[in-house]
Amino acid sequence: MNKLNSMASYTTLSLCHMAGMIDLAALPLWVGSLMNFYGLTAPQAGLVVTTFLAGVVAASAIFAPRFNRLPHRIVVPGGFAVSACAFLVASWLKAPAVDVYPFLLLHAIAGLGAGAALSVTHGTIGLTTNPHRLFGVVNVTLGLLAIAMFAVLPGLIAKLGGQVLFQGMGATMGLAALVSLALFPKVTPPAATDSGASRETARRPLPRAAWLMILTVICLTLNQSTVFSFVERIGMDNGFGMERVQLILVVMGFVNLVPGVLAAVLQKHLSPIAVGVAGPLLQAVCALSMTGSTAFASYAVPAVFYVSLVIFTHTFLFGLLCRIDTTGRAVAATPAMMMFGSAMGPVLGGMIVAAVGYRGLGLSVTCFAAIAITAVLLVRRDLARTAAKPAMAAA
Repeated sequence: MNKLNSMASYTTLSLCHMAGMIDLAALPLWVGSLMNFYGLTAPQAGLVVTTFLAGVVAASAIFAPRFNRLPHRIVVPGGFAVSACAFLVASWLKAPAVDVYPFLLLHAIAGLGAGAALSVTHGTIGLTTNPHRLFGVVNVTLGLLAIAMFAVLPGLIAKLGGQVLFQGMGATMGLAALVSLALFPKVTPPAATDSGASRETARRPLPRAAWLMILTVICLTLNQSTVFSFVERIGMDNGFGMERVQLILVVMGFVNLVPGVLAAVLQKHLSPIAVGVAGPLLQAVCALSMTGSTAFASYAVPAVFYVSLVIFTHTFLFGLLCRIDTTGRAVAATPAMMMFGSAMGPVLGGMIVAAVGYRGLGLSVTCFAAIAITAVLLVRRDLARTAAKPAMAAA
């Protein structure tokens, strides 16, 4: 057991974040393995992954409001252990698959386990001395996982089969379970203190500003997944060629290592409100450029930076949310708000593409960006009216 603000605790929280957010790193390999190795159709493969995401959202929605009353050092290793076992059993399923239902059941169980562990992990990060900086750092570990997976797993999957993916994901969850069992930090949330005022704060409903921040994060992740799901298809349909499109995806992986560190370095130099407005705005500009142009440069440049915009912006919003709600409950719902947007994006994007084509994706992002910007400006107004928190509202 470690003290909350120690290097060992920060390392443990980084590993737990990396394991819990593994879907962001593994998504292309995940869908591809289900289709190519197990013989699932595209809708079936998408449904299987969405079932995992739905499990994460459900678990986070259940555990986040109860964050201050949970036995953290049991929930985190227990959740990851459940997820590891589910993925290990999934690796035993025969290929080609006879039925999709075993995959759905196992992915639902894995999502519930990972969501519970990740929710407590994010809530704990929110109680550290500098949650903004730590959240930026833990996103770097996720980028490293993505690079490692793309460097190692494709060859192993091609040689040994799709079960290698589930074995790798199960091993990652298992490692997080073991490390968190031994080293997850001891946390004393406000509800557990002797102060009556602290207990009252921990039970008080979240302020409107916190809900508006949650809405902003949902819009950010929805915009990301709506367009990112079709980045490869947009490039191919515009005739840019597989090699150049794959090069963009590789470069994107390395670029995504930068925004977490950059957000941590610029914490004292940029207002979270200003970043919260600029992030969705730049999302809309990039999406309109990618979906509305047939020139390679106007597609490639925004594609490379599209995901990093979300990482950078979300780090500032995470830090601000920790200051708005000091109990950790709001940021404990981070998996729910992120995965909800990520799960809805591909479905929404598919319907838009089928109805009006790729240009419609850019228009959709613009609409949700406007909602996000409006929410951030309302947060600024609310905070400016709160005498105890005027500094947070500085633009």
